[in-house]
Amino acid sequence: MLMFNPKSLTMAARLFVVIQVFLTAGCNGTGAGPAATAQDPNSDQPLGKTVLSANPQVNTRRELGEDWATFLGPRGDGTSSETGLDLDRWQPHPPLKWILPLGVSYGGPAVADGRLFQFDRFGDAERLTCYEAETARELWRWELISRYSDMYGYNNGPRCAPIVDGDRVYTYGVTGQLSCVEVATGKALWTRNTVNDYQVVQNFFGVASSPVVYENLILVMVGGSPLESHSLPAGQLGAVRPNGTAIVAFDKLTGQEVYHLGDDLASYSSLAIRQLADRPTGLAFCRNGLIAWDPQTGEQIFTFPWRSPQLESVNAAQPVTTDSQILVSEAYDVGSVLLDVQDGSSQVVWQDGGPRNSCKFRAHWSTPVLIDGYLYGCNGRNTPDTDFRCVRFSDGQVMWTNKRRERSSVLSVDGYLLVLGEYGLLELIRPNPQMHEVVKQVDLSELVDPNSGVQVLAHPCWAAPVLSHGLLYIRGNENLVCFDLIPQ
Repeated sequence: MLMFNPKSLTMAARLFVVIQVFLTAGCNGTGAGPAATAQDPNSDQPLGKTVLSANPQVNTRRELGEDWATFLGPRGDGTSSETGLDLDRWQPHPPLKWILPLGVSYGGPAVADGRLFQFDRFGDAERLTCYEAETARELWRWELISRYSDMYGYNNGPRCAPIVDGDRVYTYGVTGQLSCVEVATGKALWTRNTVNDYQVVQNFFGVASSPVVYENLILVMVGGSPLESHSLPAGQLGAVRPNGTAIVAFDKLTGQEVYHLGDDLASYSSLAIRQLADRPTGLAFCRNGLIAWDPQTGEQIFTFPWRSPQLESVNAAQPVTTDSQILVSEAYDVGSVLLDVQDGSSQVVWQDGGPRNSCKFRAHWSTPVLIDGYLYGCNGRNTPDTDFRCVRFSDGQVMWTNKRRERSSVLSVDGYLLVLGEYGLLELIRPNPQMHEVVKQVDLSELVDPNSGVQVLAHPCWAAPVLSHGLLYIRGNENLVCFDLIPQ
């Protein structure tokens, strides 16, 4: 999902007015090597500027483990198949590999074939940078002008992680610019300004739903509106009308539209493809609820309305699925609902409903993890409302609650859960429906750069942890930190 600060919006809505400008000029790149600004031959959209380093080849890479090429990993659910966790190496944390200063963003990296891709803002440009994953040596960078002013005063960087698919990497910027870049060289192949193309009225925090690649398509939550909705005051999304482009499928090689569907606006929940009732199913938890569709044809299967009645509320966590069941969850009022999907329709298995303190589970921006029939994740909107809990998936029974007041993300690996709090508290817990069983705990906010003595991980640590080929990547406000979690 997205990365953003979900504090109360009401006062901020009275104080901030947004002016958003989309320019179509190339940007001034910096760094070593040749630079070039290109033009998309299929449109008038500039492709930005690519800057190559002297040696853009990967010199060292790890063979064991798996790539983490898309948001929430290879299965899109925050689980890793890697094994070999060595708890004796936590002294007090796993060995530190490197510290990398970043630009402005809330997003974490994608890792594939020995390369790490990070998407951040530098000045008036959004920059995709490719590094050698093992060493953090920069290989190349690509930039595109993107001017954005956050409506509620949060940072202006992109919210979405890059998506790597074979020899291409895709980015989706905060102003809706969808771009395709060559993995090996950083050469831009095409870009689409979805906000302009589909008449999108700005959401509260800009664009923050990570796309997903499916076969020959890249599927994107867009959520356009008819022109009459553009005259409304900023932030009045309750009066904005959709125009049938909640989801748009583009040819991943050319950027041309293949189909669109869905009468809804965009949210902050990233798209997912799941096998449900023996068929691949696209899932989009949009502003007003869930849309399920056939990702190959664009045929809508069903919709299920689910959102808080509050204007200034968002759907942000991804749906969680198993077999023929889907759980969607929000943090403001209505909580969670578990659906069973059969023959193209959905039936409610169990559901929450306000007041919020009576809800069984309320996911905000962090997607919970399902293990052996139990859901583990952060519950609640913000402090002091939040906790970490275990819920039985089949009926919503709360098994236990840990009263931590720090919003957190979770990653499953080698029989454990890595739980990262927004202020840097990292816990390794054992999935246990009977109790909150902590195995290791370290406060990474106390970690300092051994060279400068400066704090390394500052709030907010909202990006979900990334694990690829034994290396754990954790993002704070200004730095990306790499730990050697599983020795090779």
